[in-house]
Amino acid sequence: MSAATGSAALPSRTGGRTPVGRLARIGPSGPAVPVVVTVLLLCAPADRTSPGAHSGMTLADICSGVLVVWCALGLLRDRAIRRTAGRSSPRALTPLAALVLGAPAAAFAVTTIASADPAASLPGFVRYLQLFVLVPGAVLLSLRNARDARLVCAAVVLLALIEGAVGVVQALTGTGASYQGENVRAVGTFGALDVMGMATAVSYGLVTALACGLHPPTGAPRWLRPCALGCAAVLVVPLALSYSRGAWIATALAALLLLVLRGARTTVCVLAAVVAAGVVLVGGFGVATQELTQRARSITEVSNSPDRSVTDRYSLWGAAVDIWRQAPATGVGPKGFPEHRDAHAALELSSGGDAAGAGTPFQREPLLSPHNMYLLVLSEQGLVGTVALLGSWGALLVCSLRRLRGTRRDPPASRAADCGAVAAGLLVWQGVEFLYGDIGGPSTVLTALVLGLATWWALSPVVERDTDGSPSPVVERDTDGSPPPVVEPDTDGSPAR
Repeated sequence: MSAATGSAALPSRTGGRTPVGRLARIGPSGPAVPVVVTVLLLCAPADRTSPGAHSGMTLADICSGVLVVWCALGLLRDRAIRRTAGRSSPRALTPLAALVLGAPAAAFAVTTIASADPAASLPGFVRYLQLFVLVPGAVLLSLRNARDARLVCAAVVLLALIEGAVGVVQALTGTGASYQGENVRAVGTFGALDVMGMATAVSYGLVTALACGLHPPTGAPRWLRPCALGCAAVLVVPLALSYSRGAWIATALAALLLLVLRGARTTVCVLAAVVAAGVVLVGGFGVATQELTQRARSITEVSNSPDRSVTDRYSLWGAAVDIWRQAPATGVGPKGFPEHRDAHAALELSSGGDAAGAGTPFQREPLLSPHNMYLLVLSEQGLVGTVALLGSWGALLVCSLRRLRGTRRDPPASRAADCGAVAAGLLVWQGVEFLYGDIGGPSTVLTALVLGLATWWALSPVVERDTDGSPSPVVERDTDGSPPPVVEPDTDGSPAR
């Protein structure tokens, strides 16, 4: 290859300073933009007036569908470009990733076909496929490097801060959702019909910020750790004012995991600081003392005069187990729990839950799920769906922890340690929270996106070879088998652009 040809094939030294050059540098993060947009669209206020509106199609659902289509078109475009260039197309999914995502999809299809009314179960099948296969798979394929993953993490924290700020204002001004006769429950823009929405978003942001603060990547700027830890500390307030017991427990366990991964000394110091802050806020300033104390005590009150929500929850759990016994292998089909609930529920089960406040008129919301994701899947999809879904989530958690442990032994991989800590913390949070909640409402799309972020860390081969967003060390060869020409660095030591 002549010198003239070689120089013509390379961009000019000043190309990176032109608008086109700047766009070229932004380009690698392009695939992550739809993911970020989908996360931030959850800030849009939900429909607060129609009964059952929270279970319908939302703007975030539509955007998640666009994300899946965007990802599919991107795969087709990349394959076409590589074919034109005469290069072999790499695997879009590793065999393990295909198995982890494909097994639940196959199980959902089997249980839908085996249900008594497959047509009625079809919407449930589509919903499960969207949340646990398509959207996580799209996120997995959209994130090209750790820089893209950090962009999504930043969007999650920003969403949590926005929702948390709205929730705190609601609690302080009495414009939140109804709780014990007062409109003091922080629900953010999700409204009273989705009281878990803000708690979920704030918890995700808190765990993400805490993971980045405790496990910053190698070479991170000095401001990252105090900023991340500060965001985590701020988000504790709206999380407490959400009065969500399941979110409290899940966040505490996820934070404990992140602290243990950091070290015993850090764990002791942080726990002491949290206890001291709680004493000052609740005991000293009296911030929601009565409500928080009563809500915390209700976690363990099962037999001694429990509140109505606890009684209904345990009645729904018992009904879910009885429904599963009716069809142990494949369950009654997706979306089949409400139809079979009354035939198996105890007499003390309420007809519905009260919803009011935060712009929502008083209404009775039907209890359409057992408020336990594992029992919901067990009753509707039997052992087939439960084993497939739990196996998929278990594989994600094991692979995430293995890769996170590997970052300690591999200095280059430590540049993405923050992404691994975020993935592990979010998976633990979700696994615990599913003991007290299930899918439903606009925040469910955020759950799918978070699972996709964890899937990227656990299963993407990009994590192992491209942790910091730099070009992959894998050397591509020309069509004749010869290596490409070596690109000499500029005089200032930076790579030529």
